[in-house]
Amino acid sequence: MIRRDQGAATFFYFLVAGFATVVMLFPLYSMVMTSILTQPQLYRLPPYLLPPQLDLSSYAVAFSDQLKPIITSAIIGALTVAFSLAIAIPAAYGLALFRLWITGVLMLALLITQMIPSIMLATPLYLMFNRAGLTDTYLGLVVATSTSGIPFAVVLLRAFLEKVPKELREAALIDGASEFSVLWRIIIPISRPAIITAGLFIFLFSWADFVYALTLTPTGKIVPLTIGIYKYIGTYSVQWNLIMAASVLASIPAALLLILAQRYVTAGLTVGAVKG
Repeated sequence: MIRRDQGAATFFYFLVAGFATVVMLFPLYSMVMTSILTQPQLYRLPPYLLPPQLDLSSYAVAFSDQLKPIITSAIIGALTVAFSLAIAIPAAYGLALFRLWITGVLMLALLITQMIPSIMLATPLYLMFNRAGLTDTYLGLVVATSTSGIPFAVVLLRAFLEKVPKELREAALIDGASEFSVLWRIIIPISRPAIITAGLFIFLFSWADFVYALTLTPTGKIVPLTIGIYKYIGTYSVQWNLIMAASVLASIPAALLLILAQRYVTAGLTVGAVKG
């Protein structure tokens, strides 16, 4: 009786897991299928479950159209990571080092900023950046995207830095090291998993940003990847095969980064999960 119950529980577990896997993979399947069908084939009823032939022409067109936007988004993402971490690392170090009553207030404020959707900030940022001459510039997009990247990085890095033994800092200060030397030579190397994790997610925030890219580039001098894909949506037609082909191409760099940094991401995200 017990074995039968265990077998039924195991079967139910695999059934639920299989269903969840299908649900999660279906959007990916739909995206790939749409990208290798021609425009007339997309509207066939019943729809194709498998492509009648392998047509990669959409990928050729999408790659040709989106190569420059991909490079643009990569530059914006790299600059956003550098700018955000340059501010977040010292801020997180200070919040972890000086545990005052105001620290909790500041952390709560950072968490609240994470809850504000970018669409609410887009118009105020546009008005400020337009007066400052930062629209249609890399700097404007970097600063705008950093409004979500910096709070995330500070919260994540502070949780990691609180676990660093204070004795390391005290010993370095006794040996004559400055506070900057402690941060640069001791804290940053120790915090590499958390820093890589924060940097990766900041890059992904920037890579997938659409609201700021659309709002802060009114003349189209700078075309990030999300705007390049958006241009496939016309007034009277939508080129779904090109949109999906470009989306597949856009997901490849992000997937490669996640794979290469997997062990650092795992270590960084588990920070603070277990109290020492």
